Amino acid sequence: MQKNKAVFLDRDGVLNRELGDYVCKFEDFHVHEHNFKPLKELQDRGYLLMIATNQGGLAKGWYTVDILDQMHEHLKNEYLKYGIKITAVYYCPHHPNFTGDCDCRKPKPGMLLKGIQEYNLDPSLCYFIGDKVTDVEAADAAGVNGIKIEIDQPLSEILHFIA
Repeated sequence: MQKNKAVFLDRDGVLNRELGDYVCKFEDFHVHEHNFKPLKELQDRGYLLMIATNQGGLAKGWYTVDILDQMHEHLKNEYLKYGIKITAVYYCPHHPNFTGDCDCRKPKPGMLLKGIQEYNLDPSLCYFIGDKVTDVEAADAAGVNGIKIEIDQPLSEILHFIA
């Protein structure tokens, strides 16, 4: 059976505007419109698009799963308007100071490994784009190609790194 390929994307600072801390309210969640065209190009090249995001604000009680789900539905719907399908959204609800250790909080690879298994992905054909060193560390631990960008950097500037 042929393996699939995917681009995993961090959320805050990559797909939506970084606020410097957690995005706790739906009205503060602003999707980066400059990424519609590059994500459509990646999808057209045969990549599944998946989100892998730490959401420790849940463990801290700063927002609820309902608010988080509302943000993710909005994100998926905004991209869908441009023919872009977000295949999966993985999030880690844990925070080490509140819930202890887990296998999903980046830099651990749990979210990426879950996507690899659920969607029959070949890790060597996959990428993880994030704005933190922990994103690249998670990519390395999962056998995925990591690409670190600057916070809120347009993805069009790094498309040449993706085969």
